[in-house]
Amino acid sequence: MSELKKIAILNTQVEARALEAMLKEQGIPFALHTYRDSALDGLFQDQEGWGHIEAPEENEAEILAVLQSLRESAESTDDASTDD
Repeated sequence: MSELKKIAILNTQVEARALEAMLKEQGIPFALHTYRDSALDGLFQDQEGWGHIEAPEENEAEILAVLQSLRESAESTDDASTDD
């Protein structure tokens, strides 16, 4: 595998797991890194996000497109649930 590059910060574990599933399905190589630190009981994650994704640079555009799609889908779901 090529050298990995930090591609994007992930906001939540749900977002990270959804992205992980989609990238595995598409056969795109990646690594997820959480910012979780049990000594600080997740304090760093509250400030900085859940973690980040790393991947070969040649996969950056594909990963960002998948992540954008996930975030747009989550936004539309959130908007629909607040319209009640």
